[in-house]
Amino acid sequence: MNLAPWLQETWRSLAERLSSGRLPQALLLSGAAGLGKRGLAAALANAALCDCRHADGFACGLCRACLLLAAGTHPDLMQLSFEMRDDGKTPRTEIVIEQIRKLTEQLSLSSQFGGMQIVIIDPADRMNPSAANALLKTLEEPSGSTLMILVCDQPSRLPATIRSRCQRIEIQPPAHEQALAWLREQGVSSSDAELALLAMLGNPGRALEALGDGSLKLRGECSRDLLALRSRQGNALAIAEAWAADRPAERLWHAAVLVRDDMVHLLRGQNSTLGLTGTHEIPKLAGWFAAANRSRELLATQVRGELLVLDLLHTWQTPRSS
Repeated sequence: MNLAPWLQETWRSLAERLSSGRLPQALLLSGAAGLGKRGLAAALANAALCDCRHADGFACGLCRACLLLAAGTHPDLMQLSFEMRDDGKTPRTEIVIEQIRKLTEQLSLSSQFGGMQIVIIDPADRMNPSAANALLKTLEEPSGSTLMILVCDQPSRLPATIRSRCQRIEIQPPAHEQALAWLREQGVSSSDAELALLAMLGNPGRALEALGDGSLKLRGECSRDLLALRSRQGNALAIAEAWAADRPAERLWHAAVLVRDDMVHLLRGQNSTLGLTGTHEIPKLAGWFAAANRSRELLATQVRGELLVLDLLHTWQTPRSS
């Protein structure tokens, strides 16, 4: 299994601890989406169940266990994610207590292959409170042959009691040059790679996705709309309706990043790209940045998206204080 270069040092540490039997019984792999933590979790699970690991710690891919893992039928690997709703048509948006209860029942049985039992919960930060409380009981009474791997983008959403019972591994974005080199290896030109990394806060995985899914076009549209509102050339209602109708959460993320970038420009004595006039507006920018992120989270609730976005855009459009 190939892991990104910025994960190699973390992998070497995990592989060495696995080989020497020094892995904790619960790991929390966290970090922004796009940095490869899910691939890291899969590599560790495969290696833990493999009968004949390579010298670098990776699974061999050829033994009986590896063949079962490749087929998705290994009995000692349990993976929890979003299940389908009762109607069988749409997936849930949270991990529920029934899934944790079923997991606990499975873990009460012996390993079918006589080795480790591996659990991957992803995204762990989307367990509802009842599910998290049920998991806590399992974490408090771990089995010596069980490895639980919790994967999440936002560990702060997990209860502190769960975080405290896991050894946390935080995946950080790589250095700019390493990210740039990796994107070039994926066939991306240097100019496109630079632009995408800027838009995605140095996250190479997200940058690669952005180059293929239209995210950079959305960023440009958000910049244009914010500038138009600031100069009183745009209609807040029309823009809010357009944002709410097409990838609203992503648009709010881009808007927040654009505002963050403008704060950096102003602090460096550079010109604003969004129509701002000076460093005295930085506190307002910081407040709007936080509000945009809160609004993005609220989009996952039952609120009307266009009204939420409209309220946010109105605060952006308000006259500058003197």
